[in-house]
Amino acid sequence: MRIAQVSPLHEAVPPKLYGGTERVVSYLTEELVQRGHQVTLFASGDSITSARLISTCKTSLRLDNVCKDRILYHILQLEAVLQLRNEFDIIHFHTEYLHYPFAKRCQVPVLSTLHGRLDLPDYQALYRVFDGLPLSSISDAQRRPLPLLNWRGTVYHGLPEGSLAPGQGKGGYLAFLGRISPEKGVDRAIAIARRSGLPLKVAAKIDALDREYFDSIRHLFDSSLVEFVGEIDERHKAGFLGDAAALLFPVEWPEPFGLVMIEAMACGTPVLAFRSGAVPEVVEDGVTGRVVDDVEQAAQAIDDVLALDRRRCRITFERRFSASRMADDYLDLYRQLSPTTADTTLAPVE
Repeated sequence: MRIAQVSPLHEAVPPKLYGGTERVVSYLTEELVQRGHQVTLFASGDSITSARLISTCKTSLRLDNVCKDRILYHILQLEAVLQLRNEFDIIHFHTEYLHYPFAKRCQVPVLSTLHGRLDLPDYQALYRVFDGLPLSSISDAQRRPLPLLNWRGTVYHGLPEGSLAPGQGKGGYLAFLGRISPEKGVDRAIAIARRSGLPLKVAAKIDALDREYFDSIRHLFDSSLVEFVGEIDERHKAGFLGDAAALLFPVEWPEPFGLVMIEAMACGTPVLAFRSGAVPEVVEDGVTGRVVDDVEQAAQAIDDVLALDRRRCRITFERRFSASRMADDYLDLYRQLSPTTADTTLAPVE
C-alpha cells in the first residue's frame, strides 16, 4: 500500500527525549516499511526514518527556541499532505483534530488516530460537526466520553520486540518515568515510596506549563529515598526500567494508554498503577502488575508486585504489545477504508 503517516511536529520521529505519540508513529512507520509498503512520513526535519521524509520545519518544535508559532508549521504540513494526496492509498493522521476540515472533504481514505484525552466538554461541539470521520482509539477507555463517533477500531500501542531488553531489577528501586504534572502523580509516587521504604528514581521532563507545579512539590524531593534523574533519552531507558524493581504509574486522569507501562513490561518490570483510564486494559492485575485505587492500597500491594515473575511480564508484552501486532491491526483498518480504486480529487467545500 501507499501510506502517508502524518505526525505532530512537537517532537522528532522518533523523539530525542520524551514523546509518546511520535515514538509510536516511528515504530509503526518502520514496521510498515520493513513489510514492503511505500510509506511517506510527514514529520520534523530532524526525524530519522527509512520512509520518505517530508518536513515543513527543520527541527522538532519543542527543541526550537526560535519558533514562536507552532500551529503555523502544522498548517504548512497539512498543505504539503494536501498537495501530495493523490499519491496515497490512505492518509493516517496522528495530529488530533487540526486536519479535520481537510479530511472531511478528501476523497482519499483518511484515518485519524486520537492519542489524547476526550473527556473535555469542548469536544462535544467539535464532533457535532465532524461526527462522521473514521477514527481509531488507542484504548476502549479513551472513547467512552464520545461513544457514538465513527470508531473503526481500537489499536493498542506496540514496541519493536528488540527495542528494550529485559532486565533483572537488580537496582532494587521503584521507577517513575514520564512527565512532571499533576495528572501523572509524581507526588503520589513519592508517597508510595516513603510508605514502602524503597528508594524512588524519577526520570521525567518538566514542561514550562508544569514548572509552577514542580516548584510547589519540590520539597518532596528533599529525601534520601528520592532521586530526581531528569529527562532521559532512549539509550538510557532500558537500563533505567530494567534495573527497577517496579514502575509506579499513579495517574489520576483518564489515561488514554500509558506507553511507559508497556515499556516497563518489555524490560520485564512489573507495574503498580492506579485504576484510571486505560490502565486496567493494559495491566493484567496479578500478571504484569497490580491495579489499585489509592496510595494506601499501592503501599500494601508493593510486596505482591515485587514477587511477580519478570519473565511473564516480558512474555505478555511480546504477545500483546509488539509493533508487529500494532501494524497488523492498523493494516486491517487501512484495508477496510481503502478501496481498490478511488476518486482522489478534493471535494468542493460545502
